[in-house]
Amino acid sequence: QVQLVESGGGLVQSGGSLRLSCAASGFTFSMYNMNWYRQVPGKEREFVASITPAGSFTNYADSVKGRFTIFRDNAKNTVFLRMNSLKPEDTAVYYCNALISEVPTWRNLWGQGTQVTVSS
Repeated sequence: QVQLVESGGGLVQSGGSLRLSCAASGFTFSMYNMNWYRQVPGKEREFVASITPAGSFTNYADSVKGRFTIFRDNAKNTVFLRMNSLKPEDTAVYYCNALISEVPTWRNLWGQGTQVTVSS
């Protein structure tokens, strides 16, 4: 089954840390860029971070640069998001994402999301 399953969310105090995980299955994980997005109720989903297939290049939203780190373990088909120095404004549902090939088209694959709540 083609899917992404996030875990690791929770409640943390401002300044704390969390590590999110996203386990992929049903496709060749090591071939694809992997992304993290987040969404607050009533707002559009926003980009957080991305990583290339071999993990050589990463990209971050300005709001998380220097605090969040995306990395991956292709042997375990898992991508991670390490979040440090968390702020209340980081509170959101965090989603794992990949654009995968399903010939003859592409599929924008999303996980179910994991809630991160940062208390002040």
